[in-house]
Amino acid sequence: MDINTAHRIKKSLLKALTLIGLFIAMAIICLPGLWIVLNSLRPTVEIMAKPPVWIPRELSFDAYVAMFSGVGQGGIPVLEYFRNSMIIAVTSTVIALVVGMAGGYAFARYRFPFKTGWFLGLMLTRAVPGIALSLPLFFVYAKLGIIDTHFGLILAYVAMNVPFTIWLIDGFFRQVPKDLAEAAQIDGCTRWQAFWRVEYPLARPGIASAGIFAFLTSWNEFALASQLTRSTDSKTLPVGLLDYTAEFTIDWRGMCALAVVMIIPALALTYAVQKHLVSGLTSGAIKG
Repeated sequence: MDINTAHRIKKSLLKALTLIGLFIAMAIICLPGLWIVLNSLRPTVEIMAKPPVWIPRELSFDAYVAMFSGVGQGGIPVLEYFRNSMIIAVTSTVIALVVGMAGGYAFARYRFPFKTGWFLGLMLTRAVPGIALSLPLFFVYAKLGIIDTHFGLILAYVAMNVPFTIWLIDGFFRQVPKDLAEAAQIDGCTRWQAFWRVEYPLARPGIASAGIFAFLTSWNEFALASQLTRSTDSKTLPVGLLDYTAEFTIDWRGMCALAVVMIIPALALTYAVQKHLVSGLTSGAIKG
């Protein structure tokens, strides 16, 4: 066996081992999601079985039918919860992105007094867990009269998401060469036009990543939502999971069915913006 043949065999083995390792890792990551989907379709007896039943003996959509059958008929107001979650998550994400783009661009491009201190202060706010803020926020919101409102949750989620969006977008704007914007201004663009036509397209992957993070944080958050909401007018889907719990029983199948409904918008959003996530940051400038 010559050296070239041995090298090709070694390369093929390494590639095969890499693919096997990636497959195992993806299987481990996807297993909880697959288990939730299966539990939403299988009988409760199989869900609680020990040892666990890996292959369901029968599948049905009874949990989904019951979930959408309406209040008083074994269901929950899932459509109202879904509407609340969508309004709160989308609105807070848009506001967080607008503030994050402005803040990230300012930190990346301008110098101002105490710049480092302001940046560190913003980042330190992310070190405080949301559950620790629930009680103080409850007292403040009670005095302001915004408990059980969309505005209250949107305000809380914007405050949670802005530090991370500023940090992430700041990093991407720092990688965009300043010379590109200066060249655009020399060619006749205003500062605003140079931002939107040159800098913003190149930082779009970071903005898309920040948007996904902000949306998922608002969409899946439970601790604050459970404390600051009371009625179906403002409850979100994570809080709606509590509707499947009773004093002595838990409807695991119904809870898993609602979890599947919660997963679908997150997957759809990730699929919609995936082209921005994988695009090269400065490929357009290099090729141009």
